[in-house]
Amino acid sequence: MGILERTLTIKRIPTVLSNYQEEQEGNASSNAINGCGRNCLGKCCLPVWKLPLYAYKIDGEGSDDEAAYKHDITPHPMSFLVQLLLGQWEDRATRGLFKYDVTQCETKVVPGKSGFIAQLNEGRHLKKRATEFRIDQVLQPFDENKFNFTKVGQEEALLRFEPGNERKSHYYPSLSVSEFDSPNIILVNVSPIDYGHVLLIPNVLDKLPQRIDHASFLLALSMAKEAADPFFRVGYNSLGAFATINHLHFQAYYLQVPFAVEKAPVKKLSKCTAKFNNGVIVSQLLDYPVRGLVFEGGKTVQDISDAVASTCIFLQNNNIPFNVLISGFGKKIYLFLQCYAEKQALGQASQEILETQVNPAVWEISGQIVLKRRQDYEKATEEYTWRLLAEVSLSEERFQAVVDQAMGCRSPTSRHEWSDTHK
Repeated sequence: MGILERTLTIKRIPTVLSNYQEEQEGNASSNAINGCGRNCLGKCCLPVWKLPLYAYKIDGEGSDDEAAYKHDITPHPMSFLVQLLLGQWEDRATRGLFKYDVTQCETKVVPGKSGFIAQLNEGRHLKKRATEFRIDQVLQPFDENKFNFTKVGQEEALLRFEPGNERKSHYYPSLSVSEFDSPNIILVNVSPIDYGHVLLIPNVLDKLPQRIDHASFLLALSMAKEAADPFFRVGYNSLGAFATINHLHFQAYYLQVPFAVEKAPVKKLSKCTAKFNNGVIVSQLLDYPVRGLVFEGGKTVQDISDAVASTCIFLQNNNIPFNVLISGFGKKIYLFLQCYAEKQALGQASQEILETQVNPAVWEISGQIVLKRRQDYEKATEEYTWRLLAEVSLSEERFQAVVDQAMGCRSPTSRHEWSDTHK
């Protein structure tokens, strides 16, 4: 049994198809020459589909990039990777692939010291894909019958993102994908939160469930580092923390203002830092509505990646929902532990917050709040936003208990110590 034992009854929601499937369902013969006839990203359409390939350089200990990684990088003109992604994203927007025009959504910075960002998107919750699985279990097996990213149309794919074998990144405009490949794919998010919203799908044809491992997290961190832009962040939502698709994926988009969490003070946790003998520093967020950890430092990218991935794996194995924000060129990583879905299922969530229909995931927790009702947008003060996000957070006692065990700082006297602290 996991550390947090819950007995919840969750209603499952029927499968929702992608834009492409909705248009093509029933219109193509399964015996078409090019696979299923729908030009999807599944094996049925291989080796037909081709994609651009971005092969990023690999940094190892002692590499020329190690010193640059340790120190702050002065902002410079937009990197080739970010330009490439945003250009491809705009191309898909002009083709009408998105369910709405997110650039027309009203957005404002909420007055106050935190600088929360509020966006009014009145139709997103009606047009995005619905959750199709239990929200009380962080780890669930992949279900072939549910929506997954092999079912999207090929036009939603922007490029492959793969490790190269040289000390320099390379871009190849078009390469075939064979039936022996399981490429890392970057897709557009057809229900975007903001400009340039994309999805990174590790080894898409392996059909991995939404579960972080060391290799997948290093891939996501490499994407943030390769983007080399302070305004390009990568995020992750676990099941139970408002991931809506049980197929391994990370999210990213470009927002040219700081997130509120990036300005929050932190306090170094010396005992937790001591767990990692590689220069990785672990801190706790202070003066922020959602409790969380901050990881930074390390001798190499691999060091900080392994530290965060190991912590996420512990949380997964103990059924603790979480969200991750990769910030600062991949050099600062925020890990939030949350319990809002649990509160909803147990009937303990604030009625005021429930009525907003906001389910805070990584972007909301980090500071960009997507609101679904104009009345909430118009009254979005700092106090209101703080109250909304605080509903997500673990209590101080419960947070400290989980962190102590995850970091190996102490052992609980009994399993009940973990589940009882929030009562």
